[in-house]
Amino acid sequence: MADDADWAADLDRYGMRRPFLKEQSIWAVWLYRRGRRLDRRPPGLGRKLGLAVYWGLFRVIETVTGVSLPKSATIGPGLRVWHFGNIFVHPDTVIGARCTLRQGVTIGNRHAGGPTPVIGDDVEFGAYAQVIGGVRIGNNARIGAMSVVLCDVPDGATAVGAPARIIAAREAA
Repeated sequence: MADDADWAADLDRYGMRRPFLKEQSIWAVWLYRRGRRLDRRPPGLGRKLGLAVYWGLFRVIETVTGVSLPKSATIGPGLRVWHFGNIFVHPDTVIGARCTLRQGVTIGNRHAGGPTPVIGDDVEFGAYAQVIGGVRIGNNARIGAMSVVLCDVPDGATAVGAPARIIAAREAA
């Protein structure tokens, strides 16, 4: 399954033996991947029971770790969550491959029913960064700590401040 490869990429980003014992954030990543697999199961009792267990675990892990990664969000392989706590991803968000989230990151919409961010590959979010509304964050971008991103960030750029502004652009690798 595609998510099994995604999960393997997630584990690889943690780069340690037995991350379940050392990094609480991986509990949320694991449950996200498990929820995605459940959604692809054919309808029936097994799926229904699996989803009931998923939602119970989702609330427990969200409460214990402070990481909310709803299964309806689209998240590429290799997600790394550093310093768990107060991380919220809107259910309609799209996040690319090999992205890094730090504590306090919020990715969501500006108002109920509004558009949500689309995040490229290899994007790093500093602590307490917020990306709000229908913005696009380009590949290899960096969002500085405590930044509030309300407009698009091009590939390879670094955005900082509240509201965020582009302070640097790197050459594409």
